[in-house]
Amino acid sequence: MGLNHGKQGTGVSVEAKVKTGAITTLNVTLTGDGKLKMISSEGQSTKGPIMRIGNTQTPVKFRDHPDTYMSRWCAEAPTHHCAMSIGHNASLFQKVAELMDVKHVTL
Repeated sequence: MGLNHGKQGTGVSVEAKVKTGAITTLNVTLTGDGKLKMISSEGQSTKGPIMRIGNTQTPVKFRDHPDTYMSRWCAEAPTHHCAMSIGHNASLFQKVAELMDVKHVTL
């Protein structure tokens, strides 16, 4: 078995992608004062190849141009891992953040 990004083998735990259609990404990060913050982005999972690097990945298109999106996303101080859900769920994540008294940003 090959070694991919520190993981051996193949399959869903090593290389996978989400079905095409509406998706929402969710990052959980920290604010400057040490409090949790959630960052949501709604977009579309698209067809396309995935790199064979051993990470789960999905080609995604957001409303903004990639340069603009990445600038806005990086300005929110995200961690480099995120969760992805099927469907547009930013409003649901906003409600969860309100219940948890956590800041939430939708890009």
